[in-house]
Amino acid sequence: MDFVEKARIRLEHWTSHSDQHMEEYDRFAEQLEKAGKAESAKHVREMIQFASKGTECLRKALAAL
Repeated sequence: MDFVEKARIRLEHWTSHSDQHMEEYDRFAEQLEKAGKAESAKHVREMIQFASKGTECLRKALAAL
């Protein structure tokens, strides 16, 4: 397997893994809100936005291969 194919596999894995984490973060933010911790939930949701931008960069890197 050449380097580019390994890179493709790695980027696909990282993208999928990142998506899974963002789903977990969103569920956690919901739990925080239900527990009355709106400020904490707000910060987690802000982090989700940053993570989403990172995941989009991974998708672009994958597409550029």
